[in-house]
Amino acid sequence: MCPPRYFAVDYVINPWMDPTQPVDRELALAQWTRLRDAYSSFGHTVDEIEPQPGLPDMVFAANSGTVIDSHVLGSRFRAPERAAEAEHFRRWFVEHGYRDVTMPTKINEAEGDFAWTGRFLLAGTGFRTDPEAHAEAQEALGVPVVSLRLTDPRYYHLDTALFVLAEATDSAPAQVAYYPGAFSPGSRRVLSRLFPDAVLADEADASCLGLNGVSDGRNVVLPVEATALAARLAEKGYEPVLVDISELRKAGGGPKCCTLEIRK
Repeated sequence: MCPPRYFAVDYVINPWMDPTQPVDRELALAQWTRLRDAYSSFGHTVDEIEPQPGLPDMVFAANSGTVIDSHVLGSRFRAPERAAEAEHFRRWFVEHGYRDVTMPTKINEAEGDFAWTGRFLLAGTGFRTDPEAHAEAQEALGVPVVSLRLTDPRYYHLDTALFVLAEATDSAPAQVAYYPGAFSPGSRRVLSRLFPDAVLADEADASCLGLNGVSDGRNVVLPVEATALAARLAEKGYEPVLVDISELRKAGGGPKCCTLEIRK
């Protein structure tokens, strides 16, 4: 995670951003801190990277890399405003002992568009990550990749429209939640085949970035407004944890955007 010490909305690279609206940086930091502390309370280790001036979106660490079995595939941003973030995160991985670090040649916004299910990698495209980056991910990470096309500009990253509730095990398939309206017809058919028991979110869930959640298989962190989705997850035995990310959402981010999940 990366503290939002320099958080701002100074430019527009997604439909959620409006530089004319005021941003409360102290509130953003307080909301981020509560999110970080929630992970720690579940027993997870939270590493932090030092934020850099001039990179207000560096708080959205999910876009910095994809890590599976300690193999790291870095990022390459579509928006020039974020391009410099990739090198800061690459150095962080190297300085923290990761030796297998690959930097992509195609546009690749990392866990923004990649979701690991435990058996294969779901890979989004349509607005940010290039389709060719999916093949690069398969080569770099050595896992099967399933491509999905996003069609609604409000849900410009896969992690705004889908998240993994529980990774697959030897005895159970992966479980996911997603918003069908964010995907092309063909991708919806793929998802229904892969995940017939998925939790389907509605427009209200999606429009508060409720699908930008983080699950450890039991605790599911969601934006506080995603009450209907939280109720459905509770019925399935999960423990919803609602957090206020209203200030960070002004830049199009939620709990998952702030969180790079490192799988060693």
